[in-house]
Amino acid sequence: MIKSELILRIAAQNPHLYERDVELVVNAILNRISDALMAGDRLELRGFGAFAVRSHGVRTIRDPRTGEAVLVADKLVIAFKTGKTMHARRNACQ
Repeated sequence: MIKSELILRIAAQNPHLYERDVELVVNAILNRISDALMAGDRLELRGFGAFAVRSHGVRTIRDPRTGEAVLVADKLVIAFKTGKTMHARRNACQ
């Protein structure tokens, strides 16, 4: 699902809200999540999951073509871990 589909679904489930207002709310939430991650904070949405910024340290990898060892610099990545409620709901669907 992409953001525009999410906005349309929320607007359809809440006919008392205008689509443009739903879009503002969704954008505000996503911007706040982005701001928190940019600041290096951990963000937890109870029942859904937690976003965190983790560091992948300097490491050596192999170039698949040449087999030569290549040093990869340290970088930050975003990690997501599902909450217990979401994990249980997802596993119940299978």
